[in-house]
Amino acid sequence: MSAQQIPVVVLAGFLGAGKTTLLNQLLRGARGTRIGVMVNDFGDIGIDAMTVAGQVGSTVSLGNGCLCCAVDASELDEYLEVLTRPELRLDVIVIEASGLAEPQELVRMVLASENRRVVYGGLVEVVDAAEFAATRQRHPETDRHLALADLVVVNKADRVSEDELRAVRETVAGLADRAAVIEATHGRIDPELLFDRVVPEDEIAGQMSIEDVLYADEDGHAHPHAAYDTVSLATAVPLHPRRLMAFLDSRPEGLYRLKGFVDFGAADPDHRYLVHAVGRFLRFYPEPWPAGEERLSQLVLIGTGVDAAALRKELAGCEVDGPADAPDEHSMWGVLRYVPRGDDPQGEEPPGEA
Repeated sequence: MSAQQIPVVVLAGFLGAGKTTLLNQLLRGARGTRIGVMVNDFGDIGIDAMTVAGQVGSTVSLGNGCLCCAVDASELDEYLEVLTRPELRLDVIVIEASGLAEPQELVRMVLASENRRVVYGGLVEVVDAAEFAATRQRHPETDRHLALADLVVVNKADRVSEDELRAVRETVAGLADRAAVIEATHGRIDPELLFDRVVPEDEIAGQMSIEDVLYADEDGHAHPHAAYDTVSLATAVPLHPRRLMAFLDSRPEGLYRLKGFVDFGAADPDHRYLVHAVGRFLRFYPEPWPAGEERLSQLVLIGTGVDAAALRKELAGCEVDGPADAPDEHSMWGVLRYVPRGDDPQGEEPPGEA
């Protein structure tokens, strides 16, 4: 069941920041990825099929496997139920919040959802680099919204000088706690930051798509994807649950997503643990080891501005170092705190130890 969960990403930001532009870029570059979109407030969506007259309750197909529906926030769970139907085969759901919406409330609703087919995919806050100071003055709640974000996109980076952009980024980073902060032009970010993009069978991963050509800048150059870092680990040595939890509890600023499978060896020889982390959200999903499959821990870490060598060193330090380092019977308690309970499928962090 865990492998079929669909991440739900909340996309927020004040009017004019570029949320809709970013969303359109994700849709245009979807290729083989099936994206479900829930729009809380229809703006200038640049896809013809999405004109839909902004009728709440309308659902339209975008022709590339993606779907869009206009919803009232109070109907969020109802439409999550619709979009997670297995026959739709969606890979990710993006909720574009109204420019005046409270992102905290939308995040709370996603986390409180009883739909077992969804998992929280993070809060992405978009800010306008050119209007950042004015936006903070008009909307003092900006600082609070940034403090909640898992990823902040400083959009319209081309409209300010390098010094101004640096100042905005530093201010945003200070307000956004441990969130990853990236710069973007025309809302162009790599989808891999937000979700696992499905690569069609006839496409080589990483190659330039026709969309990169069609939606290029006026000078004929495709918008560069915002830079991000990927660190991978694959090891046949089991990981020590206490040391892995210590690493996850102190994961560095800029590390936005972590995914993969973990082998805890003797601490739980019957299960591998699918791990899903985005921002400060963390969940483990135990499942029986597939028959005949090699027992490996395989992790991918995605972020921006992270020290890849330091991350690899820290992860290597989580490996069990011989029989004398074997985890004791209590070592899994920290992990089990992040395993969803039967009555808590989304898993708002349970108090105390499991």
